[in-house]
Amino acid sequence: MKLLRKICLPFLAPPLLAGGLLFAPAAQGGAQDYQPLSASVRGVLHHAVSDQAVSGSVFGSQPEADAWLAGMSRHLQRRIPDQDARMDFLNTVHYEARRAGLDPQMVLGLIEVESGFRKYAVSGAGARGYMQVMPFWVKEIGAKGHNLFHLRTNLRYGCTILRHYLDMENGELYRALGRYNGSLGRPEYPNLVRAAWHKYRDTAHRADTLKIKQPAAG
Repeated sequence: MKLLRKICLPFLAPPLLAGGLLFAPAAQGGAQDYQPLSASVRGVLHHAVSDQAVSGSVFGSQPEADAWLAGMSRHLQRRIPDQDARMDFLNTVHYEARRAGLDPQMVLGLIEVESGFRKYAVSGAGARGYMQVMPFWVKEIGAKGHNLFHLRTNLRYGCTILRHYLDMENGELYRALGRYNGSLGRPEYPNLVRAAWHKYRDTAHRADTLKIKQPAAG
């Protein structure tokens, strides 16, 4: 398991509305721009998206897992009504985000803005799935048969691509998000993701607080 790497959080451009943005009004899926990759970078990314089975939970403990899943699940009840599907989605988001060294709450915020949690979303540019991954990535770093509408495949690619952009931008999330959405240099998309991310982050913080206050059994 890779260790979490530092993500710089510079002050983003002024919010789009007075008082700041609270929610993304609609899916804002964009398109990652195709850029030729060096052989070494292509090799690293190919290894990162290799479709290996999830090896296990990356939660620190079962109480931590229960608290996080319960908190995030409440946000997604309307988006993903089936409980089993919702739990599978959240477990996969958490695993793939941590595997790539990303904050799971930030990945949830990005998915909310990119696809509105629609598994089969397709943007006007052809980006696919929850994290709106462009099909050229399969040819560049993947393998024949990789289906971007498959839950874990889509999240594995999306998290790997965002990690790649963060590394390109030396951890500057504002610019990395712009690259991910194909809107580098414009504030709208990073601001939307940040607002959605903070909603999930605050829920995770409250879940941690409740977990700490929970009396010991006995």
